Amino acid sequence: MGREFERTDSAEVEATPEDIWTAIATGPGIDSWFMGRNDVDAEAGKVRQSFGGYEPEHRVTAWEPMHRFAYRTDEAPDGRFVAFDFLIEGREGASTVLRMATNGFLPGDDWAAEYEAMAKGNDLFFATLTTYLRHFAGRTAVPVTAFGPVSTDWPTTRATLLTALGLPADPKPGDAAHAEPDGIGPIDGEVYHANEHTLGLRGRDALYRFMKGFHGPIVAGHHLFGETDAGAAERAWQSWLNTTFA
Repeated sequence: MGREFERTDSAEVEATPEDIWTAIATGPGIDSWFMGRNDVDAEAGKVRQSFGGYEPEHRVTAWEPMHRFAYRTDEAPDGRFVAFDFLIEGREGASTVLRMATNGFLPGDDWAAEYEAMAKGNDLFFATLTTYLRHFAGRTAVPVTAFGPVSTDWPTTRATLLTALGLPADPKPGDAAHAEPDGIGPIDGEVYHANEHTLGLRGRDALYRFMKGFHGPIVAGHHLFGETDAGAAERAWQSWLNTTFA
């Protein structure tokens, strides 16, 4: 058993087609809003990703600079695959419309739970992309990823996270957050996205994100702009997660 899925997200942003192309079709650009480390090899027609030991390789299926970029994984023996298709439409003035279509196939009896987690995550990723384009276009970030303890009671874990960040139980875009992780210093930001599984904060020089991992752990997937020691930052955030959710 399994299910095909398809969804499309779109937004109008005050960014040039060139800025958007850099964000969606280069490794440093994707590093600045998606997950983990990314590499785009246009000559070989490959997009490679590395995230928490997961290293998928995608095949480029459309390459039209400043207009369209699409890639997908090959189909696994059980039929699983995922594909992304980005379309850029310039408008008069300074705005551009960006569309991101995601489709694929999820196998197994638990496809619905996996799809829900994927959909919540995609909401966060697209919100991060548009926030990046609106506030950090032209800059590149260092991706920082840390995994906290496995949660068997996500509502309690989420409540603990919101309290630790000084946020209300039902955070809304614009709400102010504050934390002081050891080894990092004060973190100040405002909510740019929140749903049942994810939270995104925009700081002066960072995008901070927290997610419910599909198999239970809470995940911090941040993007830090400027000079950053990624290893030290990951260790500090790992320590904060372990302490906060012990």
